[in-house]
Amino acid sequence: MDIALTLTILVFALIGFVTEILPPDIIALTVTVVLMIAGLVTPEEGISGFSSSATITVMAMFILSAGIAKTGAIQLVRDFLLQWGGKNPRQQIFTMGLLVGPISAFINNTAVVAVFLPIIEDWCRKQQMSASRLLIPLSYASILGGMMTLIGTSTNILASGLAETLGYEQFTIFQFSKAGIFIFLIGMGYLTILAPRLLPQRKTSQESMTQEYGLKDYVSELIITPRSSLVGETVNSSEIQRKFDLDVLEIMRDKVRFAQPFSDKLLQAGDVLVVRSTREDLLKIREERGLEIFADVKFTQQPLDSVLSSEEEKIAEVLILSNSRLIGTTLKEIRFRQRYNATVLAIRRGSELVKGRLGRIPLRFGDLLLVQGPKQSFIGLQTTRELLVLEQRDVEMLRQDKALIAVGIGLAVILLAAFNILPILVSALAGVIALILTKCLRPGEIYGAVRWDIIFLLAGLIPLGIAMENSGTTEWIADFLVSLGGGLSGYWVLVFFFFVTAVLTEILSNNASVVLMLPIAVKVAETLAFNPLAAMFAVIFAASNSYMTPIGYQTNTMVYGAGGYKFTDFTRIGAPLTLTLMFVAPGLIMLFYGL
Repeated sequence: MDIALTLTILVFALIGFVTEILPPDIIALTVTVVLMIAGLVTPEEGISGFSSSATITVMAMFILSAGIAKTGAIQLVRDFLLQWGGKNPRQQIFTMGLLVGPISAFINNTAVVAVFLPIIEDWCRKQQMSASRLLIPLSYASILGGMMTLIGTSTNILASGLAETLGYEQFTIFQFSKAGIFIFLIGMGYLTILAPRLLPQRKTSQESMTQEYGLKDYVSELIITPRSSLVGETVNSSEIQRKFDLDVLEIMRDKVRFAQPFSDKLLQAGDVLVVRSTREDLLKIREERGLEIFADVKFTQQPLDSVLSSEEEKIAEVLILSNSRLIGTTLKEIRFRQRYNATVLAIRRGSELVKGRLGRIPLRFGDLLLVQGPKQSFIGLQTTRELLVLEQRDVEMLRQDKALIAVGIGLAVILLAAFNILPILVSALAGVIALILTKCLRPGEIYGAVRWDIIFLLAGLIPLGIAMENSGTTEWIADFLVSLGGGLSGYWVLVFFFFVTAVLTEILSNNASVVLMLPIAVKVAETLAFNPLAAMFAVIFAASNSYMTPIGYQTNTMVYGAGGYKFTDFTRIGAPLTLTLMFVAPGLIMLFYGL
């Protein structure tokens, strides 16, 4: 009964992950609560994920990564990229990979991609080339680099904690490196030689942002007539932005342009309002408020880009990050315009532009917002950890005088763990304290640095692994697999676990796949008298190799909208890489770790 009950809960959890009826971290916590209610884990076991060394270590590594990024230490390699990148696509991918991969081995790869995304976008703009030629390789290089050390990804750290609960030693910081370095080099060889032929050109460098987002159809000019009810009112008091799907971007009066905010600017007859709105709402406001639409002559005097940008204002793309509180809410609910003093002109998901009333559409991780507003507003947007402005940050915003200190603290954390002077958990927490004491990070910034969705996901998944072990579900599944493929050689057993884990990672998440598959792989290895370490590494490497969809790994989702990619672009480029590693990685594992 315990096995049947555990499997039932597991199936419902998988359905929840696949259908995304709730965020993954909430599903994981729900599973934990159900397991405790069903008596499959004790309350102490149910909350053990929050006190797990893996969870705390992952939390500390998020803070360390943020501290290094906050000082601009990663930006120091920007000049190298610009100098040696060249104009040849293969040279560009190779140079970028050599920088991104090793950095991702020691710093959380989502933080690395967040730093490099604006750099790559700006570089491509100057080179007049499509950013979609480089952004998938950027994501893949960060994933490949994360497999080279224990601290490269949260998956590796979680797997190390699971190994300890299964009766084995935790992994050392460079235990992945032998096979990981070869996998990185093979992956970079594929990206350098073959990827340029497969990579699409989704965003044309000649197009302006307004052309790319089709704003000609949504941005219009309205003139206030003498009979208009808006005469003598302000934009705010008239409530036209609240009652209609309309955003006032600019007011023009006698060739003088007034930028946001204009809450105290009284409107006059003859004023021209530059607005973002649907055709339907333009017609409504014309009838109700006595306005005229410049339908035939709009923007004939100057290009739309120059209307929306000036010495005081600009437009830019802003990416919604995975820890953003905006996810699941609408622009109207969060009062985006009031909060950030900027207006969202359009929303992109992958290659598709979101249609309908922008203020009522729930936002998702990876959505790309085209934002217009005063230049000062973008400084505020650049300082939040919930949004990423896809342009290079002003160096004044980074604590560059602390860069060497932050890098030194990061190296100390690694060396203390590498030479077994301190456990990685202790050295990482000590590094966090050092960052605060040296003012590389302010105390209040450490909470914003943590990816709480990942922390709660890990804390919620760990009890599921305990329940599977306690109920005998893991052993039952392992026995079933042994009866099916007990005659396979060790190499093909590793290939099998790599394949199953890779598929699960694409539809669930890398951490969920490790929790489910690692104990089963260990049981099968023990039954067949194989090296359990080899089975664990097959699962770990497979869980970190997510290339076939934009939703399997967070860095893929980050570049999805920024590159204007289609869903199938990841499959076309990622499937050959996944298949290659599926057959190569088990051989490397057997070579370096034995079977």
